[in-house]
Amino acid sequence: MAAAVNYHNRKFRSVSSSANGEVGEETIFHYQQTDEIVTASYAGGNIRHGMLLARADSCGHLDMRYQQLNQHGTLMTGTCQTVPEVLPDGRLRLHETWRWTSGDFSHGESVVEEIL
Repeated sequence: MAAAVNYHNRKFRSVSSSANGEVGEETIFHYQQTDEIVTASYAGGNIRHGMLLARADSCGHLDMRYQQLNQHGTLMTGTCQTVPEVLPDGRLRLHETWRWTSGDFSHGESVVEEIL
């Protein structure tokens, strides 16, 4: 099953995040996709290294799990639901609702946009 949105070889940068999030504008995400399986690695700013695994549905929505090691050496994990938006210039904006599955188990929202 191929998703309506293809994430393969796209790069994203955070443009906003809840205060309890760890990613920032210095964090760059590099997405890959094979069929409905979406993966990404990311780093920058407060993140030394992060990885995510997601399943894309037929509309391009992502059901995601992520893990990251921050600059303090703390390993954090979480879940995320992502809804894509196609911008007028063809780039993607991803609206994310996430929850930590480690640490304080809090939740938040983020927006990341494709960079060219």
